[in-house]
Amino acid sequence: MTDLAKYIDHTALKPETTEADILKLTDEAKKFGFASVCVNPCWVALAADQLKESDVEVCTVIGFPLGASTPEVKAFETKDAIDKGADEVDMVINIGALKSGQEELVEADIRAVVEAAAKRALVKVIIEACLLTEDEKVRACQLAVRAGADFVKTSTGFSTGGATPEDVALMRKTVGKNIGVKAAGGIHSKAEAEAMIAAGATRIGASSGVKIIAESH
Repeated sequence: MTDLAKYIDHTALKPETTEADILKLTDEAKKFGFASVCVNPCWVALAADQLKESDVEVCTVIGFPLGASTPEVKAFETKDAIDKGADEVDMVINIGALKSGQEELVEADIRAVVEAAAKRALVKVIIEACLLTEDEKVRACQLAVRAGADFVKTSTGFSTGGATPEDVALMRKTVGKNIGVKAAGGIHSKAEAEAMIAAGATRIGASSGVKIIAESH
């Protein structure tokens, strides 16, 4: 039970998420021993307060879910979130810039977040794989590594598709052994989570964490 739980970022990112939902999320995270809770920036301070006596990390999202804000805004959002208690930040790349071949801009965008985090928080880079060609997925991962990110992540869960074992395997092959790979989006069962881990994921983003753990019994 604990092993699988430690892979999971227990997630609540829907726009209609309430304070009560966040309190339930943090309680469940403590009970089951999840790696983190992943919440929108407005809930970071509350989540951090609820989890301060635990080893559960607070994760939040930056430039979410479109990735289309400027590097300066993403950097400010990152610093603000960390100041309010975030231990990890999941930032969305500038997808349109990548697809336009503007790789320097994409790398600078990621680096702005990495530098704003200043080693105070893990940086995970969401490439939104469902919108990319195979070559673009590889390039996005290479740019994330070059910019100093700690993780690459498949998806926001808010686009046209979520994680697949094939994408996870490609991302793991691209980044090598020393960078984390987070699979997120559409993972609702223990079998799906285990398939992602087998493909190379070191973290699972899921709003179904409790169900996944329940299936482990």
